[in-house]
Amino acid sequence: MIEDAIDRRLLDLLGQASNRQLLMLHAVIDRMLADPRRIIEIRRHLHLGQTVQFLDWQHGVMLKGQVVALHERQVELRELSARRQWKLPYTAVELPDGPSTRHAEPPAPAAPLRPTRNDFNYGDKVAFEDKYLQTVVGTVVRINQRTASIDPGDGTTWRVGFALLRPVVDV
Repeated sequence: MIEDAIDRRLLDLLGQASNRQLLMLHAVIDRMLADPRRIIEIRRHLHLGQTVQFLDWQHGVMLKGQVVALHERQVELRELSARRQWKLPYTAVELPDGPSTRHAEPPAPAAPLRPTRNDFNYGDKVAFEDKYLQTVVGTVVRINQRTASIDPGDGTTWRVGFALLRPVVDV
């Protein structure tokens, strides 16, 4: 089972998270796994007939397979032990650790992702800096096309671009 391979402390922390926090984490992980740079790096080291290990996510075990086809978003593998065909995302494949897969130079740090419209919902607690660099904390009362309307609770309403907002986590 997949839970056996994950650190018990991490599972305990995730068990304490709210559904909303788990959903946000899920969205971030999906974005990271779909990153074209990650996929291109894996694809660069694959070739037809190559034997690789891959994750059977349903049972949480690593299996050995042979590369049958390389598609745009998925790799097609033939499992060596059971002779089953698998179509998996490239990120499910573990490359053999060899000189060809090691980086000559460390990758450049990725630019931090700017928040977008999809990162905020009605009722979210957010913060931003006003023109005097004072932090304003408020609640999202409306999601517009390019901005969010924020109510800080003092009788004013602000329209702020999503890139300037940051979520506030209540502890």
